[in-house]
Amino acid sequence: MNPITASLQAPVVLDGAMGTELEKRGVKTNDALWSANALLTDPEAIYAVHASYFQAGATIAITDTYQANVAAFAKLGITHARALELIKLGVQLAQRARDDVQPNGLVAGCVGPYGAYLANGAEYTGAYKLSPAEYDDFHAEKIQTLLADGVDLLSVDTIPNFAEVQALTTMLAEQSQLVPTWISLSIKDPQTLSDGTPLATVVEWLDHAQAVSGIGINCTGFANVLPAVQLIRAHSEKPIVVYPNPGDVYDPVTKTWIAVAHSQTFADVVPEWLAAGANIIGGCCRTTPADIEQIAKLLKK
Repeated sequence: MNPITASLQAPVVLDGAMGTELEKRGVKTNDALWSANALLTDPEAIYAVHASYFQAGATIAITDTYQANVAAFAKLGITHARALELIKLGVQLAQRARDDVQPNGLVAGCVGPYGAYLANGAEYTGAYKLSPAEYDDFHAEKIQTLLADGVDLLSVDTIPNFAEVQALTTMLAEQSQLVPTWISLSIKDPQTLSDGTPLATVVEWLDHAQAVSGIGINCTGFANVLPAVQLIRAHSEKPIVVYPNPGDVYDPVTKTWIAVAHSQTFADVVPEWLAAGANIIGGCCRTTPADIEQIAKLLKK
């Protein structure tokens, strides 16, 4: 077993939201590039966010490349070569923060879904359909770029569409050199992928995919996490990754988040997630370094 894969069996602290923290630093995020805007306008803000999460106790940083892809940059007139440089910059900023703050930390190269490129909230619905070859054209070069720049892991995030899951696992299996990789799902509810596929069907597929080291859910509310973790664990012994949002609601028209009153904190729920079998825990949109510090303290216990 890869030593990094082995390390993911023990409770591990993941980082939290990138876009939320960039907004606090004045970076524009309410457009098609979302947090990837900072790769163009304020790379040092990305470094600062990564450093803040490592300082809070995170062991793994996810690169600011969720929405960074060649097709999205091309819409802005950015050349293919420059787009690949920007993806590499996302890796390098996370690596520099890791080296400066937490030398034993890991950097996970972030791969977002095709739905994120659409910039219409489709990562929460899965309402799109591409052929396997089209998914390959969209994802393969970015994955190869992340791998070439030395990421320790791949974090394939917020995948809402079973056909995309299948295409990604096939593509990953074809890579000549691959790092430990989790695929994290966007779910409609604890039993259902966002596109309507039974979650058990997706988990069973991922459990049999040799290129997949872990199975996750992210950017869903706290209430969905425990039953989803229980379902995943019933169908797989692979490490389980959870990084929810606090329950706020995304508006795809304004491309902003609507705050919702939260009755629970990570301190209230992380112990039961661990007991149910979660291995890697962090936060997604709208979470902060304070949340990650809270998780880190719980996992140290």
